Amino acid sequence: MDKIVSLCKRRGFIFQSSEIYGGLGSVWDYGPLGAELKRNVKNLWWKSVVQDRMDMVGLDCAILMHPQAWKASGHVDGFADPLVDCKACKKRFRLDHLKEGAGSEERICPSCGAKIDLRQSPPRMFNLMMKTSLGAVEDESAVTYLRPETAQGIFVNFLNVVDTTRKKLPFGVAQIGKSFRNEITPGNFTFRTREFEQMEIEYFVKPEEDEKWYQSWIQERYGWYILYGIKKEHLRIRPHGQDELAHYAKACSDIEYEFPFGWSELEGIANRSDFDLKQHEQFSGKEMVVFDAQENKKVRPHIIEPSGGVDRAVLAFLVDAYHEEKVKDDIRVVLKFSKELAPVKVAVLPLLKNRPQLVSVARDIAEGMMKEIPLVYDDTAAIGKLYRRQDEIGTLYCVTVDMDSLDDKKVTVRDRDTMQQERVEIAQLKAYLSEKLK
Repeated sequence: MDKIVSLCKRRGFIFQSSEIYGGLGSVWDYGPLGAELKRNVKNLWWKSVVQDRMDMVGLDCAILMHPQAWKASGHVDGFADPLVDCKACKKRFRLDHLKEGAGSEERICPSCGAKIDLRQSPPRMFNLMMKTSLGAVEDESAVTYLRPETAQGIFVNFLNVVDTTRKKLPFGVAQIGKSFRNEITPGNFTFRTREFEQMEIEYFVKPEEDEKWYQSWIQERYGWYILYGIKKEHLRIRPHGQDELAHYAKACSDIEYEFPFGWSELEGIANRSDFDLKQHEQFSGKEMVVFDAQENKKVRPHIIEPSGGVDRAVLAFLVDAYHEEKVKDDIRVVLKFSKELAPVKVAVLPLLKNRPQLVSVARDIAEGMMKEIPLVYDDTAAIGKLYRRQDEIGTLYCVTVDMDSLDDKKVTVRDRDTMQQERVEIAQLKAYLSEKLK
């Protein structure tokens, strides 16, 4: 992870938030390359689950919701972690993150090594939602929350979607958006943070078909990560045991990735039964059903929820793409992103930056292709350093303009993965690269 974190800072993928002020713990900003990579992840997900399917639509719901929505969902009363105070280091820790001590009432604190006596420091529940106020007066009537998940926005818009799209069961609603949780123990770089982005689907099905669609979505989502470059041996599907299921879940399986810090969740696929629609029906007084014309009756659908983290997906794709290769007496670091994910597809490089003719030709080539192909132009170092720089950010092809280019009107195209080079006519370059990038 240290190598990944270092590369992300050095090459402009991810920065510490508010770094000039000493940073803000577990809050991160995506740099120029990170923003492109993250956008690619979200666009590929949206295309896969919305644009390429006839049974899906999308939403973009507000972060702020009516406080009653969070009462109905159970977040106000039940979205909490048990915390204990350490009298030695004065920090708070989640009870489930402490190691068992020698006695039944003692647990060892992971940071300071002190023993916590639960008889003297009993666990207290701490709600993870972030509060804010609406309006000019800060009182209880103005209290609302930054959403801890995007799902509830879909549930409260269920009737709106049915009325406006006329979708019949089964159908789904997808959403990408920011969520906020006041995590006590965030960490592992961008894996667990207090502000994060989710890619969530709520798929509404007939009650008797929930198991079929639950299994279908597990395989669909598992295959998506492999399609865009994650090695199969680094992924696994882990069904939840009955003792770890959320109160609303009939079943749940996690798609896990083997990070450097261990196997951890990328995405969860849950069978939420009809819990959410039933809760909002009870609290709002609105009947949350669809009419099944085939059976001539109203149906309250069951819900299958594939819920993944954008930030976790980006981190997994970064880790899986990272390679170190020995080249002669040197180590080449290269990010082997898939064609679809690579933030930069092509780099245009003049061999010598102090030759105005080469710089002019290289700039003309870059400007002629930039509207069709995501590319960069770079003349700030010797060609060897430029190649290394592009390898480290995962650029698929480097186009080098050299002295021969002025005579033969050709450039050298270097492949990222094989490092093989090919001379290509400048007049044919755009068509050549477009074909390679298909």
